[in-house]
Amino acid sequence: MPDIGVLHPQIVHFVVALGIVGVLFRIVSLSGALAWTKPAATVLLLVAAVAALAAAKSGEEAHGPAERIPGAREAVHEHEEAGEWARNVFLLIGLLEVAGVALRQKPAGKWLLVASGVAGLAGIGALYRAGEAGGELVYSYAGGVGTRSGEAADVQRLLTAGLYHQAAAAREAGRPEEAARLTEELARQHPEDAGIRLLVIESQFQDRKDFAGALAALDQVPVPAEDPRLAVRLGLMRSDIYVAAGHPDSARATLTALAQQFPDSRWIKDALDRIK
Repeated sequence: MPDIGVLHPQIVHFVVALGIVGVLFRIVSLSGALAWTKPAATVLLLVAAVAALAAAKSGEEAHGPAERIPGAREAVHEHEEAGEWARNVFLLIGLLEVAGVALRQKPAGKWLLVASGVAGLAGIGALYRAGEAGGELVYSYAGGVGTRSGEAADVQRLLTAGLYHQAAAAREAGRPEEAARLTEELARQHPEDAGIRLLVIESQFQDRKDFAGALAALDQVPVPAEDPRLAVRLGLMRSDIYVAAGHPDSARATLTALAQQFPDSRWIKDALDRIK
């Protein structure tokens, strides 16, 4: 069988959609209303059971790279166990559906479908738990983020995002030296990136408190005529440097001149209001 780990996110969404709709149809069918929901529920729940098998298999094959991330092993195993439990519940539901259809002419057939509906509610809970564990693995441990495709560019983007967010977290926690170091590493990774160049200038005055150096670096940033948003951003940054350096009058003068050039900018107006 081919490796289907790369398809895990897509397969999982089929299980969730088919399983939830199938369970809802089964519950509605038990009320006697909408007779068409009875066979529809059977079809959907059987397909969901097959998809759950594929989801568990693809999850096992996709967990290798995520499991090798330091600190992520426990989260991987928790997600895997939750996925296997959801698979088992939907396999049970599938068996109940097949038995219920086979015995549809007998009283036991109805009770088997009732049991399927009850198990279906448990199945929805199992899907939620598996999804919650998967979300924690992806969003809290970066399991698969930037690595699922195996492309070097994706891994590089993962590193970029990690350095950026870690620098912001260090700054927020009052560790400016660490924030500056991480931002400088970000610049080393992307020496030609204009956006990261601005992040370095921000770090220069926010973390290093090098106001003169930040202003000098800002003067070296070219502003294309076709990019007015960059001109606004640089002007706002310049005013922030003046404020941080204790020169509110210079900040006000910078913003006033900028407001004349861009009278419709809400960001400039808000910055002026803060200084006033």
